[in-house]
Amino acid sequence: MTVHSPDRPLAPAGLLTATRRAVVFDLDGVIVDSFAVMREAFAVAYAEVVGDGPAPFEEYVRHQGRYFPDIMRIMGLPLEMEEPFVRESYRLAHRVEVFDGVLELLLTLRVRGLRLAVATGKAGDRARSLLDGLGLLPFFAHVIGSDEVPRPKPAPDIVRRALELLDVPPEEAIMVGDAPTDLASARDAGVASAAALWVGPDEEELLGAGPDAVLRRPCDLLALCPAVPGD
Repeated sequence: MTVHSPDRPLAPAGLLTATRRAVVFDLDGVIVDSFAVMREAFAVAYAEVVGDGPAPFEEYVRHQGRYFPDIMRIMGLPLEMEEPFVRESYRLAHRVEVFDGVLELLLTLRVRGLRLAVATGKAGDRARSLLDGLGLLPFFAHVIGSDEVPRPKPAPDIVRRALELLDVPPEEAIMVGDAPTDLASARDAGVASAAALWVGPDEEELLGAGPDAVLRRPCDLLALCPAVPGD
């Protein structure tokens, strides 16, 4: 049975009543809107390393959630694109914005006693730098990058590492992501997954990946994360 109303996420009834002590978030497309910066950084890197012609950014976006070098391998592009892409991403970081409603969500989850982590396709240092610049880093007990685990998404390693650091069992956590790789990583780690649709991803593809819950606004997550018992 599913439960759905304007004030509730689309989720199985059991997921709405589960005891939950932790939330693991993806970063880009969930917490921050970085796609304009990504597009510009990718175009510069492509021009510097590959040369003339349109940069295939739309294809790059379809692989979001993966580690940048892995995306380059999948797309058949030079790994040398990473250096200018990272350089431009740092240079343009001041243009990255936090999605509406995310700050309020993080504040409420903290008040309710949930532990929060980020598990991102970005390198860890870059993710922490970005969150620090936005004033969000203190909300997260841990921020884990794809360069800090043996296998990046869609492997479960990064979610498992988050759970280990948070000291929370899989059944008491939920992963929020905007890409099929996020959902696959959560599923194989034994963690419930929630699809974030507020950035406007390929909804059909994301829903086809079988999330346990569907969130159309950041605040929808609150129905799945009541106050931690005893806190």
